Amino acid sequence: MNLPAFADLLAFHGLRLLPGSHAVPVELLVQLPDAMIARFTARGTTLRLRSYSPDVLTAVTIPAECGCGDHHPQTGPTRITLSRYAVPIDERIIDGELLFGWQSHEAGLLTLLDAAPHFFALLDALPRPARDLVPAAAG
Repeated sequence: MNLPAFADLLAFHGLRLLPGSHAVPVELLVQLPDAMIARFTARGTTLRLRSYSPDVLTAVTIPAECGCGDHHPQTGPTRITLSRYAVPIDERIIDGELLFGWQSHEAGLLTLLDAAPHFFALLDALPRPARDLVPAAAG
């Protein structure tokens, strides 16, 4: 599975894959239906999903190769990333050492296809925002 196919799968679930996501090693930035941001990483022996408020995204402009402006633009492409000051609201972890007997960096070797079920399992474990129900008017 590649990132565009995974983005389609997320869209089917009402989620949006954000720029800055990577298939190898798996690192996903996902916008949830309530606009919250989820960051999923597969590193070492740990699969981790952290949720953030919607205002943690920032744009970083990558400087051009030489920056002289003569033969390259002075500014390069812009990348979306989490602010370095971003503090997670919640976190869910799968400890691969305990659950699967992983010893070193097996999480980082997972393909996007192999990591996807873990992403959805951790996403389901995140607390859902409370919704206020309003009684219907008697008519």
